[in-house]
Amino acid sequence: MNAPVQVALLLASAAGLLGLGAKILSRFRRTPEERERRRRLAVNLRGRLGDATVTDIDGDTIYYSYTVSGVSYTTSQDISQIRDLIHADLQRLIGGPVSIKYFPRIPANSIVVCEEWSGLRRTRDGARSPEASDNEA
Repeated sequence: MNAPVQVALLLASAAGLLGLGAKILSRFRRTPEERERRRRLAVNLRGRLGDATVTDIDGDTIYYSYTVSGVSYTTSQDISQIRDLIHADLQRLIGGPVSIKYFPRIPANSIVVCEEWSGLRRTRDGARSPEASDNEA
């Protein structure tokens, strides 16, 4: 192999390593809020639908329970970043059903609501929440 080819290969390798390093650094520089936003959107995009029950509301946190393949999960979602998108009285949702989206391989990774989707349903008194989907029965 002649010298110009070796130099070109070394330069290409160096550029690839620099690109990989930049990608790794950018991943670590994301704020926790940005990582959570990306998680919500990923679950929305690739998640499977399921049913859950709201167990409690504490400020901007929705607590809910659901079962996937016979395993029960109890978890919560902080909605402080997207609270302005939710116009429902959250306290009225306690004890009622909601839809969730979760990753099939990691069912504990779930959401009730995100920027592009909402699993909020009718309130306990039967009134539709503004986020309820139009095709809901």
